[in-house]
Amino acid sequence: MSRPLRIEYPGAFYHVTSRGNERRTVFQSNRDREKFLSYLETTHERYGAVIHVYCLMGNHYHLLLETPRGNLSKILHYINGAYTTYFNIKRSRFGHLFQGRFKGILVDKDEYCKELSRYVHLNPVRAGMVKTPLEYPWSSYRYFVGRDKKPEWLTTEFILGDFGGEGGRGFKKYREYVERQEDKKLDNPFKKVIASTFLGSKEFIDKIRLEYLEKKEMDNRDLPALKKILIGPSLESIEKAVLKRVGRSDPLFKKICIYLSYQRSGLNLREIGEYFGMQRSAISQLSRRFTEAVKGSQELRGVLSRIEKEGLLIVAA
Repeated sequence: MSRPLRIEYPGAFYHVTSRGNERRTVFQSNRDREKFLSYLETTHERYGAVIHVYCLMGNHYHLLLETPRGNLSKILHYINGAYTTYFNIKRSRFGHLFQGRFKGILVDKDEYCKELSRYVHLNPVRAGMVKTPLEYPWSSYRYFVGRDKKPEWLTTEFILGDFGGEGGRGFKKYREYVERQEDKKLDNPFKKVIASTFLGSKEFIDKIRLEYLEKKEMDNRDLPALKKILIGPSLESIEKAVLKRVGRSDPLFKKICIYLSYQRSGLNLREIGEYFGMQRSAISQLSRRFTEAVKGSQELRGVLSRIEKEGLLIVAA
């Protein structure tokens, strides 16, 4: 069965959510929510989790967290397991409380942390539970705007650093950033998630692919998701992308297609050669020569940059 990948490494940053079985309520009282927050504190102390943002809804929760020890699975196993045990004992019930595996998206925090924090903090507003995020007591928002003193296990420094830091100025600017979107339709950053796994730039994804995925031991259940990430865009999609910028009759058309296929598709020389009707050695030589040409031509670099900026070369990722 296909499932989202679990990519774990020291310093990784995630958006995590977990829902109740059959979307049933998992927080039925304030005591439940307080207990859950105590487990967040324990994960900080025991597992080194850095908790940036949280929001507890009725049948699910959101977290933005960092894992200096590269141990996301252990952290979520503890949180969901400990809370399920508490919940079941309190209500004399048995079985799973949360629906399947938690959903953890690997995030380029420098690019998306601020935007995600706003989206998470506005969750209760979008759900119609409150009119402003400050009215909702079960998120980290009030600590980001200086309404209450934050607990030691919660970190606001990183996000508020973009607004002038912790203190009056930072609190005010962050509140303006979040609350000016209350009555407007806010873009959903999760629409930009790639392969149910990544939220970040192409450079960020390429870095993760190179450092943590290329030599990954594959669990059979991970194969579809992993192959989707590693293989990259199809040769057909590359041709279509190039065609939008370079005419098919242009001598550069085929060269750019082959160059980008070699650089981006993840396919081997034989597979690329079969598609373009060329020998492996010819594909290799053309790609090498075109690489040198790109280095020496600002115009070629501009063409390639425009193709990539249109987002057409990561469609299969």
